[in-house]
This record gives sequence, C-alpha cells and structure tokens, in this order.
Amino acid sequence: MFTQFFKLEWKQYFRSSYWQKGIALKIIMGFFALYMMVSFLALGIGSFFLIRKTMPNSDPLQVVNSFLLFAIIGDLIFRYLMQKLPVMNIKPLLILPVKKNKLVHYVLGKSVFSAFNIFSLFFYIPFAVVLIGQDYDVAGVLGWLCTMIFITQSANFLNFIINKNNIAFWSLAIVLIGTIALQYYGIYDVTALSQSIFDGLVANPIYTVAPLGLLVILYIVNYKILRSQLFLDDAVKEKVKEANTADLSWANRLGDMAPFIKNEIRLIWRNKRTKTVFLMSFLFVMYGLIFFTNPMYEEKMPGFLIFASLFVTGGFVLNYGQFIPAWESSYYKMLMSQNLSYRKYLESKWFLMSIMTLILFILATPYLYFGIDKYLMIAAGALFNIGFNTLVLLYAGSFNRKQIDLNASGFGNTQGTSAKQFIVIIPVMLIPVGLFYAFSLPFGFNVGLAAIATFGILGIVTKNYFMNLIAKKYIKEKYAAIHAFDQKA
Repeated sequence: MFTQFFKLEWKQYFRSSYWQKGIALKIIMGFFALYMMVSFLALGIGSFFLIRKTMPNSDPLQVVNSFLLFAIIGDLIFRYLMQKLPVMNIKPLLILPVKKNKLVHYVLGKSVFSAFNIFSLFFYIPFAVVLIGQDYDVAGVLGWLCTMIFITQSANFLNFIINKNNIAFWSLAIVLIGTIALQYYGIYDVTALSQSIFDGLVANPIYTVAPLGLLVILYIVNYKILRSQLFLDDAVKEKVKEANTADLSWANRLGDMAPFIKNEIRLIWRNKRTKTVFLMSFLFVMYGLIFFTNPMYEEKMPGFLIFASLFVTGGFVLNYGQFIPAWESSYYKMLMSQNLSYRKYLESKWFLMSIMTLILFILATPYLYFGIDKYLMIAAGALFNIGFNTLVLLYAGSFNRKQIDLNASGFGNTQGTSAKQFIVIIPVMLIPVGLFYAFSLPFGFNVGLAAIATFGILGIVTKNYFMNLIAKKYIKEKYAAIHAFDQKA
C-alpha cells in the first residue's frame, strides 16, 4: 500500500502544471542540497582530526559531546521555523476503502526522510566510522550513533506537536540563550553536563533505549493526533479561525502611513511564512559570530566581514524586502482598487524595514566585545541597509510577478522566487564590498567603512527623490502586476 501511495504522489508531482515552471530554480536548489551534503560529510570526516590537531590534549569525541545539547536545542528552533509536515492529497482517498491508519503511517513515515534528518546523518555516520577506525569501542560508538539518530527523529516528531506554537518557540529560544549565557559567564558549565550525558551513553550503550523510547512515544502521540483529524467532514468543511487582534493604536501617530503599517504588521504576524521571515531575522544577528571569531577573515578576506556586517542588521530587509509586493498577491487587486497613495504605501514598507534594521542594530551591541572596528562595520552595514538596500529592493519589487502562499512554510519553499531575486543580490551585496576595497586599499580600513556609511547616508538624504521614482514605476506596472497575481498557479 505504501508503494502505491508513493506512486500516486510521484505521478501527481510530475503531471502537475507547476513541474515545468522554475526548472532552473529547482536545479539551483538541488545543487544547494548537494553542497550541504558534501559540507556535512567533510565535517564528519575531518572534525576528528581537526579537533585532535587544534586541541591535542582533548578527546575529539568528548569535545563533540560537550556541544551536543546546544546543537539539539538549536536544531529544534531551526525546525520550528523552517520544517513543515509532509502532506499528501488525502481528501480523494477518504472516500475509498483505504485504511486511515495506513494513510497516517505513510505521512509520518515520509517525515523520517526529511532533509532536516538526512543532512545530520552525513555528519554523524562518517564521524562514527572515523571513531571506529581510530580504535574506539565499537559498541560504544554504535550506541552513540543510534542515540543521535533517535534524538534527530525525536526532534522531527516533537516539532510536529509544537509547530507554530509561539510559547514553544520562545521557550526554546530562552533555553538556548540561557544555556549560552550560563556557559559564557561561567555561572554553570553546560558543556560539562552535555559531555557527561553523552559520554555515559558511549560507556553504557544500553542507555540508548531511553531516546528510542522517547521516539516511540512521540510517534504514537503524532499518530493519535493525525488519526483523530482524518475524517471526511473535517477535510471538506469550511475552516473558521478566530482572528487575533492587537492594539495598534500607537501607529496612528505615523499619519497617512498608519493604515499601511497596521496592515503590514497584521500580515507579518498572522501568516506562517511572513512570521518565519520575521523571526529568522533575529537569528541573523548572530551571523557575525561565524566570521568575527575567525581571525583568518580579518587577515586575508576582510570582504567577508562586510558580508557578515550586512547580514547582522539586514536579515529582515533582505528576506522580507525581496518579495515586496508579492506578500500581498492574494489581495493585491482589492488593494489597488482603493483610493490610496502609492507613495505612502511604499513608504510604509521602507519605514518598517528601516525600523527593523535599527532594532537589529541595537541587538547587535554585544559585538563591541570583538572590538570597536567590528561594531563600526555593523553600523556602516546598517546605514547601507537603510539608505540603499531598502530602496533597491523596493524598486526590484515592481518586477515581482509571482504569487506567494502566506500559509506555506518558508523552508524549501521557492514560491514567489524567480531569477530577479538572484539578480538583485548583485547590487545589494557586491556594491558595499566594492566600495570597501576601493577606498580601504589606498586610504585604509576606516575610510573603506566611511565610504559604505556615506553611501547609505546619501540614500537616506535623497530618499524622497528616489521614492517618487519608485512610486511612478509601480504605477506604471500596476495592471501588469494585478494580472500576474490574479493567475492561478
């Protein structure tokens, strides 16, 4: 029966009208998946020898074990934001003599092969093979490997239970931030706790039954939840949701932009994909830790530090701005039939992106720990994001012609994406790096940063002029956009 389900989904996918669309994008996503697999594989094979070389007095397995708690919590947060439950077209099958328990088992079984689970195996399995090759206890290593596989799958099924529960997300975020703070300030050694837990599993492989039991329990819970919802009347009846309201009266002081700002905030917070973009923008604040902690970039590739500085404060601008106005594609026709000021409509989006950039810049204050030069990089990047990137992305939005399903998950979802999203990255990312090298090589580091900041300030000063040009472009493309968004995918 499972084979038949797979065949039906295979035919549905390749016979659908959207299969022929976006072939180039699918190829790019395929190369990205291949890149991730190769990266995890290289990390799994080389991490043992890298740790032994950099930390000769430490056991590589114990070093990895000491950070696994952080990795597990971080994985849960990432899954919450990005992973979605695999679905199949169940409605036509509900009227057929197909056992509902088989449908549920098939849907849950598909999730086992999610990319979130597969990628981690490209690290754990090679790392375990290297450990065995280095004469570690085979039973202990296999017990450790099975434990990590069970924990990964447990996280998979736990995510489906807590998915899109705001309390669950913030609880996980607080736990992760709290454990990092406890470790950083020396209040409690979380790495020692993590190491003792997983070292114990290596020493006593029988403890592997604990994560296995957790996996079985979570699977059963998911099965019961889905099985209780698998009825034809639930599938066809109209779903009524209670609207969540919030007091947005504070926005009234923004004048003519107030209605647009309120609509934008509601759109972001009430829809799955926009909320994912919003929450992910806060994670981008930590992007600089990848580069600022590695002296190689400062010594040999300072351009990468400029990239990092832009992403630290530009998470929202870059991810939300590139799909303007496609976020509103489902009701764009209605919106354009209103007697509204196109200039104020666009300016509200510029205002929202600018405010978010300032908030992220404030949250980036701890980067002062790495030196005032790094913080000045982030400040220059924030000015560039506000003064240049916002305007470029708003202008590029006039060419957006693809619909977006606001209730779809963000990960692996290429809806609304076209070649334009890749083209716009060229000025957004390369211009600041080019400015930095053009002025820093002959005049020094600080002059390079000043050039980026000045470019951003000029954009802010001349904003009104460029906003008028952008508004004229949107008005010119208004009916083409309405027609495009009105087409059914």
